[in-house]
Amino acid sequence: MAETVRDVMTGNPVCLRDTATVCDCAQAMRDNDIGAVVVTAPDGRACGLVTDRDIAVRAVAAGLDPNSTPIGEVPTSDLASVQSDTPIVDAVRMLRSRAVRRLPVMDDGRIVGILSLGDLAVERDPGSALAGISSASSNG
Repeated sequence: MAETVRDVMTGNPVCLRDTATVCDCAQAMRDNDIGAVVVTAPDGRACGLVTDRDIAVRAVAAGLDPNSTPIGEVPTSDLASVQSDTPIVDAVRMLRSRAVRRLPVMDDGRIVGILSLGDLAVERDPGSALAGISSASSNG
């Protein structure tokens, strides 16, 4: 059974510069069948996380133009993260306490993965509805 975040995380997350547009971000999500993109600063460090919900609520519903608004204006910027060697139980505690569905995984200051509730469901309860949804291919 998996014990650390490394064992269940999704590696090589999609990252976009903070100057990419909301539209670019949405297209990256569609093209990669994902619900979150890591936002990076000019120096390459992770500075935020944009989710599909952020696009809907913080950009589109707020009346921002997705073709010209940089994603640096809409991410979840209070970025909590874990390391790949963090015990899963500690990562779950952090997800609960922060009321988030995803945590960036950082090692030595660089992004190495994303841990999501779906990753945990697939590992811990492969027969659950969330695991089935999380492991299914896109409906297109």
